[in-house]
Amino acid sequence: MEENKLTTNTPEKRQEILTAFEHRHATKGFDPAKKIPTEDWETILEAARLSPSSFGYEPWAFLLIENPQIKEELKEFAWGAINSLNGASHFIIALARKNVTAESAHVKHMVEDVFGLPFSADAPQTRMFKQFQTKDFDLNSERSLFDWASKQTYIPLANMMTTAALLNIDSCPIEGFDRVELEAYLSEKGLLDRSEFGVSYMLGLGYRSGKIPLKKRQAKETIFTTVV
Repeated sequence: MEENKLTTNTPEKRQEILTAFEHRHATKGFDPAKKIPTEDWETILEAARLSPSSFGYEPWAFLLIENPQIKEELKEFAWGAINSLNGASHFIIALARKNVTAESAHVKHMVEDVFGLPFSADAPQTRMFKQFQTKDFDLNSERSLFDWASKQTYIPLANMMTTAALLNIDSCPIEGFDRVELEAYLSEKGLLDRSEFGVSYMLGLGYRSGKIPLKKRQAKETIFTTVV
């Protein structure tokens, strides 16, 4: 029998994790002189790529914005991103895929090109996904399908922010933007096919320029209910 390779977690390991979460804050000011090392940046992106999604269909894409002119122009549509655009080392726009259904081209691509399986409308997973969407979750409109896909994109967001915190890198998740105007701008720049994707959120990553206030959260007793 193969030896169990799992190791016992230590108080130090648990504290390292909690310290990272205590360190993480929606950073309002970034130091523009400090840049994320390439190896750390690639680790953050890999954490996003390895993130799970419903049925494994990965209904997302990410724009990694490095162009200074585009960063400046984005400020017109994204009031919540201005501080990140002014100082963050790296800036991401997350896109959620539209109209991901059981027989859509994207699902067929995932099944055949990523999972390495033959696609069939009668396959058990296809039928299960169709039931999940149309019956279990009532995803029967273009908007509900987009909202479902957008929720999936928040899983890699959390993983990127946690990975960054473990690497002592700061982050700021951003929903402060005019989606219609932003998507029109990205479309004009050739960065977004509005028939395929919509903007889900933005994310600034870098190093804080000042002190972070004490983290305040609800008590455990308020948010956790043990059902026995």
